[in-house]
Amino acid sequence: MEYKIIGEPMPVVECKLKSGEAMKTESGSMAWMSDNMKMETTSGGGLGKMFGRMLSGESLFQNIYTAQNGDGLIAFGSSFVGSIRAYQLAAGQSIICQKSAFLASETSVELSTYFQKKIGVGILGGEGFIMQKVTGPGLVFIEIDGSAVEYDLANGQVMLINPGSLAIADASVKIDIQDIKGVKNLLLGGEDWFQTKVTGPGKVVVQTMSIAGFASVLSPFFEKGNR
Repeated sequence: MEYKIIGEPMPVVECKLKSGEAMKTESGSMAWMSDNMKMETTSGGGLGKMFGRMLSGESLFQNIYTAQNGDGLIAFGSSFVGSIRAYQLAAGQSIICQKSAFLASETSVELSTYFQKKIGVGILGGEGFIMQKVTGPGLVFIEIDGSAVEYDLANGQVMLINPGSLAIADASVKIDIQDIKGVKNLLLGGEDWFQTKVTGPGKVVVQTMSIAGFASVLSPFFEKGNR
């Protein structure tokens, strides 16, 4: 399979499939395709996995697109202004993603629910108690809000990230929370009371603007308009 990512800041990934090759995606992600692509809607593994996808922000059903009678073309579009990242995962290799980050993948890739081990991380860390775990083998496309900035953390290296800004992390990265020190900083600093703490080894991808952050910036203008 060949692919190219085009069209930022509202990107799509355009994939060229050989006859018989297939990809899966969440419902509503397909942007355009050649007329020899066959679509099949599936539960993707039964009620348990359907419920897990719902908790992690994805749709209950998945669509599988297969090229038939020759090579095919299909494009998957991002749902928000941002970027799309491609990951070629080895067998058993996993990445942890924010909710609704999964865009499309080869059918060999497994999408499952990832629960934060500490309830405090999920409630206060800004990433949500439930995240997505994507496991290879295969090629997967992840959508990121805003621009994506990648860091490769050494063993024991720590980075503090604003809640909601952690987009992707290797499964080897430890995710925790850390509170802001000092009463004056808490009350007057204008920042969240807690920050997401990630500890290497492994890669993390930080997004410059989350959908929630974008909505909070615009909300005062909507409130004025309703008065």
